[in-house]
Amino acid sequence: MRVIEAFRESFGAEPHGVWHAPGRVNLIGEHTDYNDGFVLPFAVPWGVAAAVARREDGGVRLRSLQAGEPVVLDDIERAEGWARYAAGVLWALRAAGHPVRGADIVVDGDVPQGAGLSSSAALEVVVGTALDELYGLGLTKMEIALTAQKAENDFVGMPCGIMDQAASALGEEGRALFLDCRTLASRSIPFDLAAHGLQLLVVNTGVHHELADGQYARRREDCENAAERLGVDALRDVTDLGGALAKLSGDERRRVQHVVTENHRVEAVIGLLRAGAVQEIGALLNASHLSLRDQFEVSCPELDVAVEAAVRGGARGARMTGGGFGGSAIALVADGRVESVRDAVTAAYAERGWAAPEIYPAAPAAGARRLA
Repeated sequence: MRVIEAFRESFGAEPHGVWHAPGRVNLIGEHTDYNDGFVLPFAVPWGVAAAVARREDGGVRLRSLQAGEPVVLDDIERAEGWARYAAGVLWALRAAGHPVRGADIVVDGDVPQGAGLSSSAALEVVVGTALDELYGLGLTKMEIALTAQKAENDFVGMPCGIMDQAASALGEEGRALFLDCRTLASRSIPFDLAAHGLQLLVVNTGVHHELADGQYARRREDCENAAERLGVDALRDVTDLGGALAKLSGDERRRVQHVVTENHRVEAVIGLLRAGAVQEIGALLNASHLSLRDQFEVSCPELDVAVEAAVRGGARGARMTGGGFGGSAIALVADGRVESVRDAVTAAYAERGWAAPEIYPAAPAAGARRLA
């Protein structure tokens, strides 16, 4: 295993184990998680593998095979770049009072970079999963996800919700994860694409627009301000959408319309999946994208073109997935239409002089686990 060889090369010793945590695709339920709403992600086959060993001296050494030389940290607060996501998990565990000393960690990721498939959450969750086992902390998978989220919120400084980390920690092969982001109650939902003659294509635009993180924070602020104006704890609590919209204007009005209707779309998709009507969810994917484009305003031309071209090429439905401003779109496609959808999207990009996007199928995979 490549990550084991790299660990030996980097640190001259054997790791105490190897773990893996996946990235995720969100089927539907975008920007609802930090509004205490509903999401329906699934873990993908790509993720981050980590070879890890305990250290008794409290020191931390980190290496990513995608980033070059090891990073040695006497003080984890000084971590920079990708290392902050891993160091942040140690920080969060220690802040919670867990007896975590030091660690040597080598990671090897194959989540497509910049695709919006949560490589950062995979890194956080794999480190949390390894340290939980190595130090005998006895954490549940959800507790590991919450630790990873705290690392990203309070150490890295990205105000994300719980969805990405939960999908990475709790994912199951052949199933999507329905998560209530307020109660953290979850259940797995059958999502067997092959049995229905379908594929879910990921269209990686390869685009990440500047200011994305700042815009994400602004969208969250819009939602929090709207909830306060409406007198509810979170937008999940809005039950009279028409009445709520009448009290709002501008950005806040649009944000509320998206969040409330997106929660309804999640519930509708779950109903169809439970009924075995997987092919019928396409219209809801389309509606989700239009709402994200027009009401939440987190799409971009590359995502819009990918979605529109996929539908013209024969997809049953398509939408952007992830935080937006770039990253990836997804398209639900019958087996017999995969090539026509690929060709349509590629041609649409070529017409605009854009680099061809990467297009590949994704099916629900297992969540975080020990490999060796």
